[in-house]
Amino acid sequence: MKILSKNKNSGLGILLLLLIIIIYLIYQLLKWTFLNILGILGIISVIAGFYFAFTRNKYNLTLYWPVFAIVNGFFLALFWFSFKEPLYTLASLLLCSFVYFLITTIVMLIRKNVMWKRYSGITAASLVLSIIFLSISPQPQIETAKSEKTISKQETSKEASEENKNNDSKAVPTATASVNNDEEKQKAQKEEQEKQAAAKKQQEELAKKYNLEVATVARVVDGDTFELTDGRKVRLIGVNTPESTTRHEQYGKEASNYTSSKLAGKTVWLQKDVSETDRYGRLLRIVWLQVPTDDMNESEIRSKMFNADLVLNGYAEPSTYPPDVKYADYFRKFAREARENNKGLWAYGEYGTTKGDLDPKQSNSSTASSSSSSAKSSSSNSSSSHSSSNRSSGSNSSSNTNNISTSASSGENEYFANCTELRKVYPNGVPSSHPAYQPKMDRDKDGYACER
Repeated sequence: MKILSKNKNSGLGILLLLLIIIIYLIYQLLKWTFLNILGILGIISVIAGFYFAFTRNKYNLTLYWPVFAIVNGFFLALFWFSFKEPLYTLASLLLCSFVYFLITTIVMLIRKNVMWKRYSGITAASLVLSIIFLSISPQPQIETAKSEKTISKQETSKEASEENKNNDSKAVPTATASVNNDEEKQKAQKEEQEKQAAAKKQQEELAKKYNLEVATVARVVDGDTFELTDGRKVRLIGVNTPESTTRHEQYGKEASNYTSSKLAGKTVWLQKDVSETDRYGRLLRIVWLQVPTDDMNESEIRSKMFNADLVLNGYAEPSTYPPDVKYADYFRKFAREARENNKGLWAYGEYGTTKGDLDPKQSNSSTASSSSSSAKSSSSNSSSSHSSSNRSSGSNSSSNTNNISTSASSGENEYFANCTELRKVYPNGVPSSHPAYQPKMDRDKDGYACER
């Protein structure tokens, strides 16, 4: 019984082993078949072609299609096992089909068979498809003859030994050079980081020394005013660009666009002179594009300060309002340079296009002569009104207004009914410190009445 049980167990083991071997063989066969499906299809086509060739009478077939199946199946299998590239194989097969159908079309045309038109279409389609597949398929790597690529064992071993020697001799220097390069790169990176850290520290120290506040510009209002990302508005100290918002002066739009190109979205450093804000609540500041190493060095003012940049390039006139006069002399100097070169707003005349420090000052003599001419005009209007008793009340009112203007001009304060009358005496308007200044004539509230 024990012997029978033992034989039975060993027999089951052998069957199990055979089953595993059969399953493995089937798996390998299916795998090979799947990977070589085009070649298998070609072989099947050849077999089917021979079958239908011998049994064509049974199926009422002509010899044409079996021959077509045999020829194309043969070429399909041949091309696949030669190239192992699907698209290239199909392209080659289509090219053979093109030749096959071309010959068929020519034969039918000679025999005057009406089917030649249909076969000509198949011929053209085969040619087009073959060209498409050839253009998109990668070129197969066809193995060359063994005699061309084999090398004698002696030559191979000799070259290998020489290469090994060379590699051994170069290995140590190469490794050493690689280590040295890595060390140099790390050292260079470390030095660069140290330089950047030192520069940042120096920048912070200089900013603290000159009371510079770092800020980011959100938008530009006009040439000399902009808004920060925190909502605060800044008015540039010591400069005045032509108006481009509520009213427009020549070269105002150009100045606004220039400021926008230089400041919008940029990080700047703000420096206070004396005043904190103007009467509109705007911060009064000098704007530095870079932190200066010496904030009173003319070269650095020219290259790093934006207020100076506007004046140097003719986008602004110097406009000094005490007590913020730290850079006033520099701004006037830069403005004279720009005026001499007819830059920007100075190209429109020697007094620019807006008010500033280089505008002509009204002398006492010119004021007196202007007042005298105003008085003559007034007396003439008065005598004219007395000689014409039938004039309207509007004419009398005008005469009285002129008389008031003249008498006020001769006193301590000067009074003018409107800007038209004031400009007859002061063509460029008057500042807030002038006796003729009236708040109602200062429509833009910039401390200057009746400016043009």
